[in-house]
Amino acid sequence: MIAVASLPPADALATVLHILERWADEPGPLLPILHDVQDAVGCIPAHVVPNIADALNLSRAEVHGVISYYHHFRTEPAARVIQICRAESCQAMGSEALLAHARQHLGCALHGTSKDGAFTLEPIYCLGLCASSPALMLDDEPHARMTPERFDALVAQTRSVT
Repeated sequence: MIAVASLPPADALATVLHILERWADEPGPLLPILHDVQDAVGCIPAHVVPNIADALNLSRAEVHGVISYYHHFRTEPAARVIQICRAESCQAMGSEALLAHARQHLGCALHGTSKDGAFTLEPIYCLGLCASSPALMLDDEPHARMTPERFDALVAQTRSVT
């Protein structure tokens, strides 16, 4: 996902209501709705949870439980997202060391945001680049055969463009 500034509350609510309309006749649409909301709004703000719950005849606690269970969902907007693959092939080729380097370089933990607010670091489980491990994704763009040095260069290049 490319970093999206969070929409103002009224715009976020209008977007959520439109998404809820699209999914109204589908069985069990909570996860697709949450994905669509996060993609459109940049996160799943707390003020839209009651609308989602009402539309699906769920409690706010049930919706919040799903949002908080899955690390993919955010309640606050993210910065530019760096996802480092943690699947077996990438692990075998050094992704855990790359992840440790990324945490140190960015100054944040997984699911955290860098000190300067520019990047959010997240895990991902298989980008399908197993033959080119380790891999990461920056704003939906895959990068293969990643090393700590290439990571640093990618972050520096991304910072210089924004």
